[in-house]
Amino acid sequence: MEIVILVVVIALVVILGAGGLVIGSRRKKKQLPPTKPPSAPTITAPPAEPHVGDEAEAPREETRRTIEEVPLPGPTSVPETVEEIELPPAPVIEQPEPTAGRLVRLRSRLSRSQNTLGKGLLTLLSREHLDDDTWEEIEDTLITADVGVAPTQELVERLRTRVRVLGTRTPAELRGLLRAELLTLVDPSLDRVLRTESHEESPAVVMVVGVNGTGKTTTTGKLARVLVADGRSVVLGAADTFRAAAADQLQTWGERVGARTVRGPEGGDPASIAFDAVKEGIAEGADTVLIDTAGRLHTKTGLMDELGKVKRVVEKHGPVDEVLLVLDATTGQNGLVQARVFAEVVDITGIVLTKLDGTAKGGIVIAVQRELGVPVKLIGLGEGADDLAPFEPEAFVDALIGE
Repeated sequence: MEIVILVVVIALVVILGAGGLVIGSRRKKKQLPPTKPPSAPTITAPPAEPHVGDEAEAPREETRRTIEEVPLPGPTSVPETVEEIELPPAPVIEQPEPTAGRLVRLRSRLSRSQNTLGKGLLTLLSREHLDDDTWEEIEDTLITADVGVAPTQELVERLRTRVRVLGTRTPAELRGLLRAELLTLVDPSLDRVLRTESHEESPAVVMVVGVNGTGKTTTTGKLARVLVADGRSVVLGAADTFRAAAADQLQTWGERVGARTVRGPEGGDPASIAFDAVKEGIAEGADTVLIDTAGRLHTKTGLMDELGKVKRVVEKHGPVDEVLLVLDATTGQNGLVQARVFAEVVDITGIVLTKLDGTAKGGIVIAVQRELGVPVKLIGLGEGADDLAPFEPEAFVDALIGE
């Protein structure tokens, strides 16, 4: 019995102790300070779309279209074979007119403009009495034709002596007399051969120089035709970089006869282009390199010095065989002033007289040769591609005095 009571007491003590612990723990939990709720996570917004020009700031409003409303690109035609591809036509290479006897064939153009000189002189010489007034008229006729004062005085003096010796004069005798004296002034003994044959290791180099408006680029192109007609292979150097159309114009001339044109940027260094042209001529084994230079006023010292530089740079490859001065025959005595200045800067080896068919002042041939001691080698007698002719003294004088 006592044992049972002891067990019951122990059981009550255990139950009461457990209840106290639960109550104590509850009281402790109530005494703890309230905990803060966890802070909400920070959400980073996605980066904005990059702006593209002004349209991103103010997007254009467009009407949305369905897929049925959007037109599809049309079918592209692709050539099935290579033959269907159209290529630009190749330039037609022309066969220039032979230069032999070209001046004779063009003599009619020359005589139409020069007959004033020949007929005027023959009319005066045919007078029954050749007094001092008549000889002064003869002098005026020659000077008006730009023969020059000194050559005119020489011609008149010789004519007076020969007419005095002959006495009676027939028209045929007068014509023969005048022809002989004019031919003496033109001087057939001058060397008029164009040096365009290549050397052992380099081509012949020809520089074309002159003032603005004399037709240098056209003359260079026509000269290329002259050389091709004579069997030469030609390279053109477009060293006129100041005139925008000069290189295009020269290249067109070259393509017509199958000659390559070396060119550079507009406003580039002319000496560099001339140097490259000769270099290309050496690489191709060409016979002749023609260098077209920019027109320059003979009064502009800087431009004239630049012309001398072009010549010096080209000579690093080899000698410059020809320096041709292009003169406009219609400028008359002013052309002589230009010629003197150019001759001081570069050694002129020959004269090209252009527009000789459009002036009655053919005496400029005599005057410029006498002034420079340099022969006229080529003359221009029209705007046609083959109207540049080698100068032939006999044919020229015959054209001056007419038939």
